[in-house]
Amino acid sequence: MKDVILGIDIGTASTKVIAFGLDGSEVAAASRPYPLASPRPGWVEQDPELVWQALLDSLAEVTSGAGAERIAALALAAQAGSIIPTDGAGDPVHPMITWLDRRSDALVAGWRQDGTSQRIRELSGWHPFPGLPLPVIAWLRAERPGIHARARRYLGAADFLIHRLTGRFATDLSAACEMLLVSAATAGWDEALCAIGGVAPEMQAELGWAGRRIGPVTEEVANSTGLTPGTLVIAGGGDQPCACLGMGMLAPGRVALATGTAWVITAITGSSSLDGVPSTMDLSFHAAPQRWTISQFLGGFGATVDWWLQQAWGPSGGQGGPAELKTLYRQLDAALASGVPGSHGLLFTPLSGPSQVEGSAPGGLFAGLQLAHTRADMARSVLEGCAFEVRWALERLNAGGLPTTELWIAGGAAASPAWPQILADITRTPIVLADYANWAALGGAVLAGWGAGFFPTLEEGVRRLQPPVRRLEPDSRLEPLLAGRFAAYRRLASAAAAGF
Repeated sequence: MKDVILGIDIGTASTKVIAFGLDGSEVAAASRPYPLASPRPGWVEQDPELVWQALLDSLAEVTSGAGAERIAALALAAQAGSIIPTDGAGDPVHPMITWLDRRSDALVAGWRQDGTSQRIRELSGWHPFPGLPLPVIAWLRAERPGIHARARRYLGAADFLIHRLTGRFATDLSAACEMLLVSAATAGWDEALCAIGGVAPEMQAELGWAGRRIGPVTEEVANSTGLTPGTLVIAGGGDQPCACLGMGMLAPGRVALATGTAWVITAITGSSSLDGVPSTMDLSFHAAPQRWTISQFLGGFGATVDWWLQQAWGPSGGQGGPAELKTLYRQLDAALASGVPGSHGLLFTPLSGPSQVEGSAPGGLFAGLQLAHTRADMARSVLEGCAFEVRWALERLNAGGLPTTELWIAGGAAASPAWPQILADITRTPIVLADYANWAALGGAVLAGWGAGFFPTLEEGVRRLQPPVRRLEPDSRLEPLLAGRFAAYRRLASAAAAGF
């Protein structure tokens, strides 16, 4: 009987469980969706019981699919930034409020004005924004005091599910730090941050680095899923840090770029100090012990491109479904193949606004538009605008002492035959790609294998499980042209952020 390990991606829309052999082969996989609820405009919630049931059902399917193989250990790569108010026993007293929620907009705006936001970043490493747990908890305290009084614990998706799996209240630092209640300096629940939300630090989950042993699954979980009694639960991490771990982000130099509906850039550092961290970026604990990440939400770039294609290329004026959008992306790739770098002088700023100009408001624009410009020029300028934002972020990292040797891309842009090369040329950075979509689950599996003792080091776990990759080099001949366009883009973005 061979041992297998499970990497479990607890996403915002679904849970995916993947069983990996110790040689990196995928033995079985299962996934279950769950809905988001919006009881009021701007509110985005989820039923944590549905998330729990999705995990149980997926575990049962994978256990059955693994056949004679023995599932030895599992680890979660969980959506971070969502929060579940629970009683002392860990039972929810309110639906999970997700990171997409906007009910605390006004509260966070007030924090920016009175200095609370800056104080939170100094203590936690994070800029507070609506949807993250501390603003949500503070909103509940002010607007729903009855719920706040009933909530003895505030659990993220990871610690809620770990408690259900093992009976222990425990989590890891990379998932917990997005609650904005953890001290970047001490790696413990911070009393000053907890006081802002009225949270009792002693009632929160046990904190520790990813990769440590939490304990075996309960007898009830084993009976309902088919897992072997004694199957180890290893502390996993947040989904983004686990994805970075799966890519091998274990030391400075490699930078990850997640390119979904939203784009997030993540670099690795060996220091917990905010010194040198760009002011627009956040400092987090990594899923690899004694390492930290510097990351930034760059904007809704994937949503920007979807909008452009549906409005300007699609026959249905933005009302088409996924099949139509997939067709439009194929048309876009064909147009890009014959396009001209620099888009014949046309510039575009993304709809979410310039990410590297503090205080900028959402809103995009085309600049330099002429009758001679084609639809393909406009499309390329949209993609180049996103790439200029990435280059700007990389330059800020470099100025902070974190130069980039490789840019690893995951998500929608990685599937395009043209967009990765645009990113390589504009950022002047080699791009690394893989025909693989399950980086978060893979990172969880690396942690499960390492924590259970199957891999002597995290590096060895990554080496065994990582799929084949390919590398794109930037075209150095384009640098003079694109450097000029980047300078023009920065001037445009700064003017747009200041208002007209």
